[in-house]
Amino acid sequence: MKDGFLKAAALSPALRVADCAYNVRQITDALHKAAARGVKLAVFPEFCLTGYTCGDLFLQRTLQTGALDALSTLLDETKALDVVTLVGLPLLVHGKLYNCAAVLCHGRILGLVPKTYLPNYGEFYEKRQFTPGSTEVELVEVCGQQVPFGTSLLFRCRQMPSFVLGVEICEDLWSALPPSTFHALAGATVIANLSASDETVGKAEYRRALVSNQSARLLCGYLYASAGHGESTQDMVFAGHDLIAENGALLAETSPFEGGWAETELDCQRMESERARNTSFEPSADGYVTVEFSLTPADAVLTRWVDPTPFVPGDPKRRAERCELILKMQADGLAKRLEHAHAKTAVIGISGGLDSCLALLVAVRAMKQLGRPTTDVLAVTMPCFGTTKRTRSNAEILCDELRVSFTEIDIANTVHSHFADIGQDESVLDVTFENGQARVRTLELMDTANRTGGLVVGTGDLSELALGWATYNGDHMSMYGVNAGVPKTLVRHLVRYEADIAATAELKNVLLDILDTPVSPELLPAKDGEIAQKTEDLVGPYELHDFYLYYVLRFGFGPAKIFRLAKAAFAGRAEYPDEVLYKWLRNFYWRFFAQQFKRSCLPDGPKIGSVTLSPRGDWRMPSDAAAALWLAELEQLFPQKDA
Repeated sequence: MKDGFLKAAALSPALRVADCAYNVRQITDALHKAAARGVKLAVFPEFCLTGYTCGDLFLQRTLQTGALDALSTLLDETKALDVVTLVGLPLLVHGKLYNCAAVLCHGRILGLVPKTYLPNYGEFYEKRQFTPGSTEVELVEVCGQQVPFGTSLLFRCRQMPSFVLGVEICEDLWSALPPSTFHALAGATVIANLSASDETVGKAEYRRALVSNQSARLLCGYLYASAGHGESTQDMVFAGHDLIAENGALLAETSPFEGGWAETELDCQRMESERARNTSFEPSADGYVTVEFSLTPADAVLTRWVDPTPFVPGDPKRRAERCELILKMQADGLAKRLEHAHAKTAVIGISGGLDSCLALLVAVRAMKQLGRPTTDVLAVTMPCFGTTKRTRSNAEILCDELRVSFTEIDIANTVHSHFADIGQDESVLDVTFENGQARVRTLELMDTANRTGGLVVGTGDLSELALGWATYNGDHMSMYGVNAGVPKTLVRHLVRYEADIAATAELKNVLLDILDTPVSPELLPAKDGEIAQKTEDLVGPYELHDFYLYYVLRFGFGPAKIFRLAKAAFAGRAEYPDEVLYKWLRNFYWRFFAQQFKRSCLPDGPKIGSVTLSPRGDWRMPSDAAAALWLAELEQLFPQKDA
């Protein structure tokens, strides 16, 4: 349960209708195996002790008693198990029969939650036997224990307060106003649904969407355990379709009719984080009773998929769709700004690198959207000490293929003059040597924009903004930053997408060569005509930094948890042992805090994804905030590294 991870399972063992003794043996066997795998929350289907399809047999006292006997047996089995277990059974209370979920832990019945909505349409007729549950919580005696009974029950783990369980049953989810909505507002971070949803054509897809969407709406983890093999097929067929979702993402699922179980780790801390930042999620716990329970803390081994590229969809079709959408968003933002400013030109510093390439592609799209000639895009290449023939050639070919205006301004003489003005020794390749060139380039672009009645389009991306990898009042500044919301890992895919749909072979080839060119600001003299300054050698791999950035901004996770997630995401990558992951994570935090002053005065730019660093949008942080707490947490992971 370290870092808020809860190992949970939805299980649908085979059963026999009305054979409670057999059913509890099946449940017990599945439960012991789950506990051995480290499961802390096990959810079984609706009426799993009796079978859902008992019909009027539910009204037989013999079956009711058999269900209680089975529950008593299960209670004995759970005494030695460190698992919260949910099973379904019929329960007679005050002369009325209820469809209930029993929540068990360490031989104790924590609570009994009755079903709220009873389907009485189509093949369902639950109102024939059962009474809807009440929100009022009362104590009832079951199996010799005084047990809370009612729908307004929550269950909180003492050792992991972020794990708060709410329960609903089958139709409750399918209703217009599911009880889980109120459970979540009352504090439940995990919802368990005991179900007996029968299978019809197309229902699995709908069920899957329903579970995923509810988990997204409630910012929770959602487990759905559905009845399977062994139920009566007299009028229905049950497929045992088990699902586990978290905040809209389906984490685990069984294939209908194939048996097995759904099992994964839910991130309860993530749910807390999501709710903390979502101001429309307004807690309300009126009328709720919370029952506390204890579990032995355990460090769950992560089996859930941790995406090493969270900004980039893995599926090629979805990735292509995402790329096209992002390019349209960028182009539309720039088109609006050009239109509003009555800009005659869009001026871009083109280097032959990735970021300027993407900005140029976006500018061309924007001009086409406005019905203007692509020659209104003015690409300016500004060679200096570090410019290579490869990047210079690629810049020219790219501009020619895109039919934009192209000009070259050799800034070497200006830089020499500037260095002479300030007394900079050109043999000293320091930060002044580098930044002086970047600022001269920005000066040329700004004045060119003034001369042509245009605006300067910024090329810096989200990853560079996070690391502060920009020259203050140099490439840091523009009149509109089209790439400000796009992380570096996504920039690559956007350019590759444009290569895939390129109108000519020449355009495709130059885009692919730009993709193969090392990322570099080209501010240090070239060596033997090759790039001497590779950005990722200096600041670290962008795929790592984008991974860190995602979890810092999106969820507010601490360094230790992010490090753990990184180890899972990049497991098996020989280039990323723990020491390397740690080194660049520490570097990320140091740069992120130290470089906030650059982000505090960013130019406008479109928000593309779920996170940005705009001081007017998603991220507000003082420029003089200290990183001490975060670095101290990192030091606990590798204390020898800071010795």
